[in-house]
Amino acid sequence: MNKKVWIILVSVLIILIIGIGVYLFIINREEEIPENEIQPEEEISDEQMRQTVVTLYYQNKETKELVAEGKIVDVKTLFTDPYSTLINLLMEGPKNDKLKSTIPTDAKLLKTELKADIVYIDFSKEFIDNHEGGLDAENATIYSIVNTLTELNEVSGVKILVNGKENQSFKDGIISLKDPFVRNEALIKSNTNNA
Repeated sequence: MNKKVWIILVSVLIILIIGIGVYLFIINREEEIPENEIQPEEEISDEQMRQTVVTLYYQNKETKELVAEGKIVDVKTLFTDPYSTLINLLMEGPKNDKLKSTIPTDAKLLKTELKADIVYIDFSKEFIDNHEGGLDAENATIYSIVNTLTELNEVSGVKILVNGKENQSFKDGIISLKDPFVRNEALIKSNTNNA
C-alpha cells in the first residue's frame, strides 16, 4: 500500500471516531435534560427570591364563611415582625371583591408580642367601638385573626387586648376577650381556593 492510501484510511478512521464521539455526547446530553423538565424563561430576581406567600383569612360577603387568600410579602418584613405584618395585611383588606376584612374600620394595631406560644395583640378602642356586633360578625373577626396567625408554626393561640386592657368584651357582651383563642377550622370554607 502506498502512503496516500494510508493517509486516507487514517483520516476516515479519525473522522469515524470523532463522529461516534459526537453522537454519544448528544445522546448523553438528551438523557441529562428530560423533555418534560420545565426550563425557566427568565432568571429569578433578588427581589423575587425574598418573597413568600402568606395565608390570610377574610369573610365571604355572601356566605359569611372565612376564606383563605394568599398574599405575597417580603420575607425580610415577615421575619422582622411577623405578627404585626400579618395583622396589618388583614386590616388592608382582601384583593378579592367577594371578600371583606373583618377588623373594624379605624381600629389601630397598637402592639403585638409572642409569649410562649400565644400572640398578644393590642388594638385601639375602635376595635370594639366600631364593631358591627352579633355572634357571626364577632366570630369572623376573632377567627380571621386567630386562623391567620396560627398559620405560623410557633403560634397556637391569640389573646386580644384593647388599649392594653385584658378581659374586655364586644359591646353586646356576646363574646368575651378574656381567654386566648385557638384555631377554629369549622368557620373556614372547605374549598379555600374559591371565594
